[in-house]
Amino acid sequence: MATQTEPTSSPPRASGWRGLFLRLHFYAGVLVGPFVLIAALTGVLYAATPQMESWIYADQLRAPVGLNQVSLADQVKAAQAANPGGDLVAVRPAPEPGDTTRVLFSEDGLGESERRAVFVDPATAQVRGDLVAYGSSGALPLRTTLDQLHRNLLLGEPGRLYSELAASWLWVVALGGLVLWVSRRRARRNEAAKTESARGKSVRRHGSVGLWVLLGALFLSATGLTWSAYAGENVSALRESLGWATPALKVTGGDEHAGHAGHGEAPAPGPARPESVDAMLASARAAGIDAPSVEIGLPTKPGAPWQVAEVERGWPTQVDAVAVDGTTGQILGEVRFADYPLMAKLARWGIDAHMGVLFGWPNQIALLLLGGGLVTLVVLGYRMWWRRRPTRATGLTFGRPIPRGQWRKAPPALVAGLVVLAAAIGWFVPLFGISLLAFLVIDLLLGLRSGRGSKAESTDVTG
Repeated sequence: MATQTEPTSSPPRASGWRGLFLRLHFYAGVLVGPFVLIAALTGVLYAATPQMESWIYADQLRAPVGLNQVSLADQVKAAQAANPGGDLVAVRPAPEPGDTTRVLFSEDGLGESERRAVFVDPATAQVRGDLVAYGSSGALPLRTTLDQLHRNLLLGEPGRLYSELAASWLWVVALGGLVLWVSRRRARRNEAAKTESARGKSVRRHGSVGLWVLLGALFLSATGLTWSAYAGENVSALRESLGWATPALKVTGGDEHAGHAGHGEAPAPGPARPESVDAMLASARAAGIDAPSVEIGLPTKPGAPWQVAEVERGWPTQVDAVAVDGTTGQILGEVRFADYPLMAKLARWGIDAHMGVLFGWPNQIALLLLGGGLVTLVVLGYRMWWRRRPTRATGLTFGRPIPRGQWRKAPPALVAGLVVLAAAIGWFVPLFGISLLAFLVIDLLLGLRSGRGSKAESTDVTG
């Protein structure tokens, strides 16, 4: 059966600045399309993990609601008996009736930011299982796997380059597409009404979807760069220099060896006792730590204070934290979300929204729609490129790119401005700068090769 093809395989002709933007948008889209596609698909999967975790790990996460609750200290002892080889580092009390308490341990063989979570029924102190939990979010194995797949394709640190490359270029492609959409709309208003070609319909669909996901794409790009490997370091340095960094919990109300000054060689305080966990939580509650979800961190060394922090990332954000003296229960330091700099608050909200936890299921649905829109954009873009391929060529061929030399037709001031802007952005977002430079070098080499081929063909014909 014959396949319907476009009446022409030539790319659209554009002049001046629009031709330059069209070529940049085309090559940037071809470059990052696969990376954006993978990031969107894995992001969609990650957005659905809270419900999947609740179902898959129901035995560990849920327990029958009891009339009474045993002390946290007894729950910790039960967890220690079930995991005698681990070092107790933190406790997350059951946030709601029917939830289990997480007792967290460090142990040999776990990766960075991983802890062993032992789940305890708060009504009976019965251990209901254990799993490896990852990061401050306490992600369980399924969500951790999807998170790492989204972040680095399960390839470790080298794999992070893929997601950073996607985030580095996504905003460029999105804004370039907006410029082209606006210019196309203006051009069509000045033209007489005429039948739209098949290619014109494809471009219109691509532009319409791009317009709907524009703000979301910019948001994902900005928040994704904040925790990327290289651009993320520059973002952190900029926030630090401008006073926008997230405040750290500092001990200001006492000293870890207070009470021993002037008394010679006083014995060093002993290790923290798990029996104190209930008292530490009570002190923190009295100091205003009132979120249902909290983490009680044991001292990192003898004499250091306990830390009790809220870990509620949903709206309204509750991430206050206090340092508590393990002997007296005195509050030695605190940090309140209300006191965060505005940019630190925006960073916290942006990351939580990117992860789909800030606004609950509406947040998840928005991410699912956004991810689907990005997948559609990439597929439509490659489809347009494929349909521009030469129809009479033999073998595998691809669509023709936008003709070279568009920068010569653009206003010099625009070209100069773009060069300066690209250099500045390339310095701050290194993967953008490196990949842009690589693209220009490859394009130049292909241009030289094409030029030599054309000269050779001309010589053969005239010879």
